[in-house]
Amino acid sequence: QVQLVESGGGLVQAGGSLRLSCAASGRTFSSYSMGWFRQAPGKTREFAAAISWNGGTTYYTYADSLKGRFTISRDNAKNTVYLQMNSLKPEDTAVYYCAASQSLARVRDYKTCDYWGRGTQVTVSS
Repeated sequence: QVQLVESGGGLVQAGGSLRLSCAASGRTFSSYSMGWFRQAPGKTREFAAAISWNGGTTYYTYADSLKGRFTISRDNAKNTVYLQMNSLKPEDTAVYYCAASQSLARVRDYKTCDYWGRGTQVTVSS
């Protein structure tokens, strides 16, 4: 069992940056691939980024709206995964969720993730 708690969201002006954190419980964090998703009101949950158990492989959404602005990383010693978000836009406003799975392929699809956090709100003002 893995419990995930996101933090770092908030209100930021367009063009600003935020770093989201996701703290995981349990001693097996380093065996899990981790992902970040986001969900805006009335929209489906959208994949943003994923990282393998050792940080050696990362994936990012092909969506042009996110490309090049978000960076995922992890610190297994701290049981934490991060999402650095730069050049934020009002359309980035959403609840951001982290997810875990023992498969990197599964953690890239919201339908197949094994564990979820409760999310953190990010609001970008224009």
